Amino acid sequence: MSGELPIIDISDLKNGVDPALVARQIHDACINVGFFYIMEHGISEGLQTDLENASKEFFQLTESEKMAIRMELAGKAWRGYFPVGNELTSGKPDLKEGIYFGEQLPDDDERVTSGMPLHGQNLFPERPSQLRSVVLRYIDEMTQLGHTLMRGISLSFGRDPDFMHRIYTSDPLVLFRIFHYPAQKKQSMDQWGVGEHTDYGLLTILKQDDAGGLQVKSRHGWIDAPPVEGTFICNIGDMLDRLTGGYYRSTPHRVLNTSGRGRLSYPFFFDPGMHAVLKPIAIDSRESIEDDSVSRWDKASVHAFDGTYGDYLLGKVSKVFPELGSGNLGA
Repeated sequence: MSGELPIIDISDLKNGVDPALVARQIHDACINVGFFYIMEHGISEGLQTDLENASKEFFQLTESEKMAIRMELAGKAWRGYFPVGNELTSGKPDLKEGIYFGEQLPDDDERVTSGMPLHGQNLFPERPSQLRSVVLRYIDEMTQLGHTLMRGISLSFGRDPDFMHRIYTSDPLVLFRIFHYPAQKKQSMDQWGVGEHTDYGLLTILKQDDAGGLQVKSRHGWIDAPPVEGTFICNIGDMLDRLTGGYYRSTPHRVLNTSGRGRLSYPFFFDPGMHAVLKPIAIDSRESIEDDSVSRWDKASVHAFDGTYGDYLLGKVSKVFPELGSGNLGA
């Protein structure tokens, strides 16, 4: 355990020796806190180091160099760089800058030619030149890790291991971010690196540096989720909350960087396809929750929502980046 968050060795899930044991641990983590660390994930230290080095070099560039790949240039694809203060949580600017990436698609891909939001080409800077190859390799390997974890999650709530893949994630929406949080004073509690929120999709797999700052809202209050060597930290999102009828809850979290230096984090989002409709499934004879808005951080119930995952996500995006909302990201 790290605080209240379990550390799960997923090697038996990857090699198929005893996936049920891993699934039971995932189950316990999802019903108790919604966050867990994974070890033996298979993403090489070399690739992670290359990603860290390229990221550090990028964020040391001048503002004009970084703005050469600003998000506005990507239009509906929703990719590229945003400066500090340009991303909002609950209407308040976050104290972070970052780059948005996704699956790299050719211009003649049907999802691109049809104008589907959040699909297209990534924007990469001229330097560091290695950022392109490192990011694309990282996305590919993390996508495979996402599929592996979905097998464990399917088993964890009593379905066959291919349940999630067969119905929701055969063609997942994968989104990857590199965030840089400038150092901030401890007393500045009214200015968060990112404010309290839950993630929108199924599963987030986070790589974080050693600066710390991630906080999770447990049943007993806010707890730290510090970096643990050799692990990633995972958390479930709103769509898994919805799918399980509230049996698995998407847990609020936030970031306050008081390390006295910059903080880098690398969230990878493994989500349903844009056209997926996630209906609650029966788990342990539980009745699904129809409206839990009173207890949620944003007072918006994921169980009262009706529509596709794309509808849900685009509705949220318009609040995070108003300038990329109904104008550039509309279907």
